[in-house]
Amino acid sequence: MLRTLLYLCGMTLRQQKYGRLIQKELSDVFLKRKSDFLGNAFVTLAEVRMSPDLSVAKVYISMMLAKDKKVVMGNLNLHKNEIRKELGLRIRHQARIVPELVFVLDEVEENAQRMDELLKNLNIPKE
Repeated sequence: MLRTLLYLCGMTLRQQKYGRLIQKELSDVFLKRKSDFLGNAFVTLAEVRMSPDLSVAKVYISMMLAKDKKVVMGNLNLHKNEIRKELGLRIRHQARIVPELVFVLDEVEENAQRMDELLKNLNIPKE
C-alpha cells in the first residue's frame, strides 16, 4: 500500500532516500564553501528530485535576500562540475553513481506571497 502511494506521488522510496542524501551532502558543501559559489546570497536547498535511474538530480534552490537571483544561479551553473566533484568525494562510499546536477530556482514561496496579497485585496460583498 505504502509503495503504491509513493509511486503515485511520483518518486519511489529509493529515489526519495537518495534525494535526501544528496540534499544533506550538498547543503554541507554549500555551507563549507559558500563564498566560492554563492557570494553573499542566503540559499536554501528546498528539495532534490531524482530521475528514475538516479543519474540526474534536480536541485530546487530557494533564495532570500538575493538581489540578483539570475547571477547566483549562473554562478552555481558555472561551478556545477566543481560542486559535483565535491559531492562525489562525500558520497563515494554510499553510491556508485554521482548524479548530474540540475539547479532550478524554486519560486514556491514567492508565488505563495503573491497569492496571499491577491486574496487580501479581494473585495467580497457580504450577503
